[in-house]
Amino acid sequence: MPRGLTSARLWALAGLAGLAGLLVLHFWVPLPGRQNTVCLLRRLIGVPCPGCGMSRAFAHLAKGEWAAAASSHLLAYPLAVELLAAWAAWGIALARRAPVRLPAPLRIHLDRWLYGHVAVLVAFWLGRAATGTLPW
Repeated sequence: MPRGLTSARLWALAGLAGLAGLLVLHFWVPLPGRQNTVCLLRRLIGVPCPGCGMSRAFAHLAKGEWAAAASSHLLAYPLAVELLAAWAAWGIALARRAPVRLPAPLRIHLDRWLYGHVAVLVAFWLGRAATGTLPW
């Protein structure tokens, strides 16, 4: 890390980047249709990926459109909470002047945590495919 970029500055920059992303998503109007998507898999082969609809869901969350966000991708809610909680925990650790580390149980089982997230995302995607509720 460069000398001038401290952990506190990096935390602040991450917060500003999050706010900038929220602002962009607030003004972005997601249009329906395959050609108006940011998903590379969907653009190339026409099949929505497990995360398809997440950008639109975050755009709806940024506008406070809760029902539209749920219809785009229901897992945007827990992901948004996790991102905010991780950023807040980082800031709390910096304020306490404690080392910025994951809690011991999470650090030990991080691979299980990540695999669990992927499993839930894929299961949710398969469920949406089976019920015909994928964002086509």
